[in-house]
Amino acid sequence: MKLTAIATLATATAMTFMPALCANAEEVGEVGVDWTGNDIIIEAIADPKVKGITCHVTYFERGIIDRLRRGDIFQDPSNNSIACRQTGPLMIGDIEEDEGGEEVFSQRQSLIWKSVKVTRVYDKKNKTLIYLTHANQVQDGSAKMSISTVPLYGQDVTWEDGRS
Repeated sequence: MKLTAIATLATATAMTFMPALCANAEEVGEVGVDWTGNDIIIEAIADPKVKGITCHVTYFERGIIDRLRRGDIFQDPSNNSIACRQTGPLMIGDIEEDEGGEEVFSQRQSLIWKSVKVTRVYDKKNKTLIYLTHANQVQDGSAKMSISTVPLYGQDVTWEDGRS
């Protein structure tokens, strides 16, 4: 029994620190929200195919006390938010231009079942990059989402393929 409790505690601790291991996201803020160790994490994510765009994503990270108290140690809530802005000269690479867009970033929120994703969609008609953050769940979809847009109209944009 003791060994199971120790293994459970070790797994929960590892899950708490998993977001910090993500390669293309940089944690820039951590705001404590209660005494049980729950935090709101803020990460900066540079779009790998659109130089000059940085997205800031927030998500809720449950503390170990809250995980043990609830008996659900393997996942964090799907709540998240996103804000994307131009942070440098715009250089657009080979991006997907269909309605489905393409994944820019993904990070696990549970051991197996759930991840938070950022998808970029290009609205060609309105010359706007749309960034959608949403939970992706194996079993049940989630309606929790947030979007941010970066208008290209009137901006000095360089396309790698030479278009204007």
